[in-house]
Amino acid sequence: MKKIVLPFLISLLLVGCNGKLGNNVVIEPRGLITANGERYVMMPFNYEWKENNMEIKPLRTPDRVKLADDFETLEAEKGDTLEFEIDKNPPSVEVIKENEDGTIERVEMKDNKIILPSKEGYYIYELKARWDKGKITFLFDVNVN
Repeated sequence: MKKIVLPFLISLLLVGCNGKLGNNVVIEPRGLITANGERYVMMPFNYEWKENNMEIKPLRTPDRVKLADDFETLEAEKGDTLEFEIDKNPPSVEVIKENEDGTIERVEMKDNKIILPSKEGYYIYELKARWDKGKITFLFDVNVN
């Protein structure tokens, strides 16, 4: 019985969180990274949107480390460039980098691109995209060699 109920509840939860309410449909934006000619989908979280008397908010904030574990860690070289594409073209995107020692820094993004550090290590990045009607945060991690 548990084998049937658990997948049903997960499906129900996913359908309930897909942003569809009545005839209004709000689709969560997707964030992509291009690195070394390959494209990757970033891990979305903290999605909020308010439009046409409908409001979508997260029930809880997921663990950043867990999200990073769910993302296939990028392998890159010092000074490589990463390019980003976010659906609905947000007018504001802030990039935050967490270093191995837990310190956090803001990273400059120009023309939807960032340059990776010149120091080897493991980094977790967050892209905080904002629109007039909402916001979303994307997360990914990278090993810089």
